[in-house]
Amino acid sequence: MEFHISRAARQKYSFDQTIFTTNGNVIFANLHAGRAFAQHINQVRDAAHHPRLAVQAGQINALGLIDEILHFVVSLYQHQQVPNVQARTLEYVEARAGKRVVSKAITLFTTQFPPVAVYTGRQSVAEYLRGSSDGISHRAAAMEEIVMLWMANCNPAFNLYAELFEDAVLKENSAYEKVILHIRDFFQNQPPFGPDNQNLMDMLRSPAIAVPDSLEGQLEYMRDRWGYLLSHYLMKLLGSLDMLSEEQRTFTVGAGAPGSVSIPLYDSVERDNEGFSSDSDWMAPLVLIAKNTHVWLSQLSQQFNRPINRLDQIPAETLDQLAAWGFSGLWLIGLWERSPASARIKQITGNPEAIASAYSLYDYRIARPGRRGSIQYPA
Repeated sequence: MEFHISRAARQKYSFDQTIFTTNGNVIFANLHAGRAFAQHINQVRDAAHHPRLAVQAGQINALGLIDEILHFVVSLYQHQQVPNVQARTLEYVEARAGKRVVSKAITLFTTQFPPVAVYTGRQSVAEYLRGSSDGISHRAAAMEEIVMLWMANCNPAFNLYAELFEDAVLKENSAYEKVILHIRDFFQNQPPFGPDNQNLMDMLRSPAIAVPDSLEGQLEYMRDRWGYLLSHYLMKLLGSLDMLSEEQRTFTVGAGAPGSVSIPLYDSVERDNEGFSSDSDWMAPLVLIAKNTHVWLSQLSQQFNRPINRLDQIPAETLDQLAAWGFSGLWLIGLWERSPASARIKQITGNPEAIASAYSLYDYRIARPGRRGSIQYPA
């Protein structure tokens, strides 16, 4: 997950520079990194005494994922509709606003949101902007980054985190807003994109317009409206929604005594005790055979030409045969109640007839017909 962090915010919070990508965006390699980031912000903000300033790792994760998905949509648009879209955008804006005006805005943006080499002093802003990465000039790439920064600052659901990426300096000291207007004009005359055939800028803004005050709602919007476009991001998106839901249950604002707030502290989350069973004498000689219960009972029904829908209906001769082959135990797969989320993930990623995975459990209860996550056989 990644999003913009201003120079001022980096200096205020003294963020570890290893969390930044080469273009200057913060990036989290895993959930622990996001939790550590949130914990650090809460400590600097003294959230224990100012609980309304507290941030949660799930929200940080969602904020970064929204930015990452918007970048991914731009890359799809470039691949499917307008090749070299960043360079063409820059050319259009320079032709209308003037190269000097645009250069000033890009330079100030790069100064306020510096890539690692610029922030650490290894390169000047001018040196960086003369370079390129992955075949795209840094000046052209800045067009996309400026759009993403503007989108973040226009998104009400991002307000709690605005100090990390506020664009006030750009508004006051450059033609930043004028550049945004010209970028919008450029895409008005380009091929539309997305499920509603919108120009790209309107499509990228649509989640924040549809659900302005909820990161969770914006992710739900992306899942429902853009799911067919998002490829592997669907898994990240569903994981982010689960994390938000978990934190809403764990950290509840206004819980307990009147006026009290539960502050998210992540240091203890990373130290959960391990749970495991002790070795026992019966384990050493055990020889297991795994059986998908649903499939096995169906096969036995065909073999013996009668319904076999319960474990106590399995013929004794079948068990005797397994024992004769040297098996001393059965691993019955698919007995427990399955999670409907598993089926949903499979369906929205291209298999509309899929059922939930036997390894994705909703509850340790025997699955029964009509129950959540069940498959259609009584156990």
